[in-house]
Amino acid sequence: VLSNVEEITELYRELSQHPGLSAACLGPDVTTQYGGKYCSLYTEWSQRDLARAENVKFCRQYLIFHDGASVVYSGPAGTCSEIKDELLSRESPSGVLKAVLRKVPSKEKEKEKQFLEVWDQNRKVKSIDLTALDKHGSVYDDDQFGCLAWSHSETHLLYVAEKKCPKAESFFQSKAPELGASDEDAGRPGKDDAPLKGEQFVYREDWGEALSTRSVPVLCALDIEGSSVSVLEGIPEHLSPGQAFWSPDDTGVVFVGWWHEPFRLGLRHCTNRRSALFYVDLTGGRCELLSEDTRAVWSPRLSPDRCRIVYLENDALGPHQQCSRLRMYDWYTKHTSTVLEAVPRQAWGAFPGIYCGALPGLCWAADSRRLVLDTAQRSQQDVFVVDTVTGATTSLTADAPQGSWSVLTIDRDILVARFSTPSCPPTLKVAILPGSGWEAQAQWVCLQDAPPVPGISWGIRTLQPPPEQEHPQYSECLGGPGWAPPPPPSPDTPHPASAGGLDFDAILLRPSEGSAAQKHPLVVMPHGGPHSVFTAGWMLYPAALCRMGFAVLLVNYRGSLGFGQDSVASLPGNVGTQDVRDVQLCVERVLQEESLDTGRVALVGGSHGGFLACHLLGQFPDTYHACVVRNPVVNIASMVAATDIPDWCLTETGLPYAPDTLPDPAQWTEMLCKSPMHYVDRVRVPVLLMLGEDDRRVPPKQGLEYYRALKARGVPTRLLWYPGNNHALAGVEAEADGFMNMALWLLKHLRC
Repeated sequence: VLSNVEEITELYRELSQHPGLSAACLGPDVTTQYGGKYCSLYTEWSQRDLARAENVKFCRQYLIFHDGASVVYSGPAGTCSEIKDELLSRESPSGVLKAVLRKVPSKEKEKEKQFLEVWDQNRKVKSIDLTALDKHGSVYDDDQFGCLAWSHSETHLLYVAEKKCPKAESFFQSKAPELGASDEDAGRPGKDDAPLKGEQFVYREDWGEALSTRSVPVLCALDIEGSSVSVLEGIPEHLSPGQAFWSPDDTGVVFVGWWHEPFRLGLRHCTNRRSALFYVDLTGGRCELLSEDTRAVWSPRLSPDRCRIVYLENDALGPHQQCSRLRMYDWYTKHTSTVLEAVPRQAWGAFPGIYCGALPGLCWAADSRRLVLDTAQRSQQDVFVVDTVTGATTSLTADAPQGSWSVLTIDRDILVARFSTPSCPPTLKVAILPGSGWEAQAQWVCLQDAPPVPGISWGIRTLQPPPEQEHPQYSECLGGPGWAPPPPPSPDTPHPASAGGLDFDAILLRPSEGSAAQKHPLVVMPHGGPHSVFTAGWMLYPAALCRMGFAVLLVNYRGSLGFGQDSVASLPGNVGTQDVRDVQLCVERVLQEESLDTGRVALVGGSHGGFLACHLLGQFPDTYHACVVRNPVVNIASMVAATDIPDWCLTETGLPYAPDTLPDPAQWTEMLCKSPMHYVDRVRVPVLLMLGEDDRRVPPKQGLEYYRALKARGVPTRLLWYPGNNHALAGVEAEADGFMNMALWLLKHLRC
């Protein structure tokens, strides 16, 4: 195992430089004098810059020559260039104009300004200082509410901003007398602008983790010709609008509205918040409900012929991430249909269900009938095309390499995707979507390759819990006669699943270099959520640990996404037992079957993964020899009053949640008994804690509680406290420092 600090630093520096691919946009088709067609592809990437301690964005252009059925030639056009201070950008429907929201550091001490720019193919044609117009607060650039939408006529832009706050001042504010001014002076400001007294310190609710500056969003429209901004009227007071676009005839705006009464709950990664699709008419200010109003909806997408809107839908409350429904609203008949229902059980070869944070921004095929999306399919992520009329689904990546596929965009049936594996950083792929019925024949062409990282081999294995650990409600197969157990996804799968109860997966990364006799230490990583999933894509920490000489086990315990809604539903009420036993079963099985060092096994986990790591330390103290946790949940009972997601604490404990819920003593006890704190007396191995000072999801008081409990019991422990970091600990500096401290902690306590 690599143990020299300089070499580990160099390894992290090298692997952290692999860029991530974040966005893609296709330009209009150009026909050459010889009749061939080509278009430009604009891509945005992001890369960690350790010297500047920040993520830098850069763009790269490509040319794609195609004949409408296949890609004839493709390649890069020019080199990369860094994108500075761009918050949002969007090409107009014709591809002739581009809108950019830019932050501009201010020369004086006042806060930075925001400009909305419009560019044509030759120059910047408009630059509007939104801060100076003072119609609203900061423009939202997040992917929860934020949008930048062109009207179909390309004369207006739509965006979301914070509502303007009235000025407030102290009751004791002294005023300078105005010289020679009388009450009748025309220059005197109206009473409306007068600062309010007693409003200085009023608490403003916000939308929680990673959205702490979002409180009251408003929809705003920019008239490009007149350079004027108006805040749209007619949106009900009890709703927070976002994800908006212009209606088919530009007479109004379609948006998602989130209920914020009686109070706001955290929204990030929570696709279970009550919300609905609305239309506000700009001529009469009338607001109309377009979807059911008791569910959670998001990601509305208008078809190219402007007739249909598809969107994702979940049940309100319950698990934060679920298997979603795909719904479609017909603009002209006002009829809503369900295109795809939630899938109870994943069956190999059949559509696994939709598990995604959002649909691609452009997801429709040119025929306005089919759309493309990516979704978790067990421990992979694949791309599917969906026929919205028949509900038929076809995988576009079934015959492509196994790993993690994501759709970036589709335009005129040119499909752009990102692909990665645990040993291969993100690569850029393009395909032409074949006609209806022929989709499975899609041919992927690689536009930007990334050479695989040497020294990492990986495989996916499937595990079946023993009969006594099966969930009683889901022990029999509910899939019906058509259900088939998944085939072994790779030669690494010694156990094909039985057609009985719920099964689960794990991804094992192993160092492929070194002698066969070497027994590698094992790092066990359960994911957070708990309703999320490790897909077989590029992940910096596991890759770097594997290159150091550790085997890394990523466990998708029952409750993970991609295995059917039954799997998701099996975990609430069973956290701290079902998920813990799944991870332990997986570890024991891998230690039996692989040549690994049973005397050097460590746990690493964040959030619910930290919850599981701390549980495993207490419930199975003889298996593990070191532990590293990032923002772990350690005591559900003390978290419920401090987190932005109190509903999570009750739902995962198996208790009903309502906004006015007050747990009784038995329920508090239940929350404590399902928490790692319940087993803290049995913990013996050294624990390294990493906490984000600004974490609203699992407040750092959780980690501090565990730290003190361990210190009081004489367990070796160390705590790293990261200011300016929230739940993800994704700041470039915190991420890099966290990796180095984790690596050194494992080396020290596993005696590597």
